[in-house]
Amino acid sequence: MKHFIINIGCEYGSGGPDIGKMVAESLGIPFYDRDLVDQVVEKLGVDRDLVEKADSGEENVKYEFDTTFGPRYANLTNRVIYTQFEVIHKLAAKSSCVIIGRCSNYILKDRDDCLNIFVYAPEEYKVKHIMEQKGVSQKEAQKLVKYNDGMLKSRYEYMTSSDMGDCRTRHMMIDSSILGLEKTAKYIMQLIDLRFEN
Repeated sequence: MKHFIINIGCEYGSGGPDIGKMVAESLGIPFYDRDLVDQVVEKLGVDRDLVEKADSGEENVKYEFDTTFGPRYANLTNRVIYTQFEVIHKLAAKSSCVIIGRCSNYILKDRDDCLNIFVYAPEEYKVKHIMEQKGVSQKEAQKLVKYNDGMLKSRYEYMTSSDMGDCRTRHMMIDSSILGLEKTAKYIMQLIDLRFEN
């Protein structure tokens, strides 16, 4: 099997992580989503809550570290971003894999073995998906979609100075509500087969 990386960016509630997991399982390759944060936490040795804050795009998250002159503070956001770049490059070099979000299409933009996909969906579809997935009310799901979509867009813009839904940074953009999650995963698999001739 050829070495390749599938980077899946997505709107919150569009089912991107579910689709990515199906693709990874079908191909028998590693799948990376929230566990990337765990690797950053492990590498930095910093409290997970702080890393989560910095990872969400919140600027100027400070962390304390000891020096011979006493405790000092540094900007964790930039350190988390740099460490994520390192971790993603390492995972991409190690084996074929599926990576969800984390600006991986931007981080790996110089590689020619990547397929960059963006999954989106209408608002009502995303709200319904979050209601089912998290067992929350429609109102709560609407709040979650609005907040998380805004956070993802801000984070992507902060890290890349571009829009996460820009078609010029993606090879495929697909509305997951058209086919549903399983068929969308199958459709992406067809593109992978054609692109990498597996």
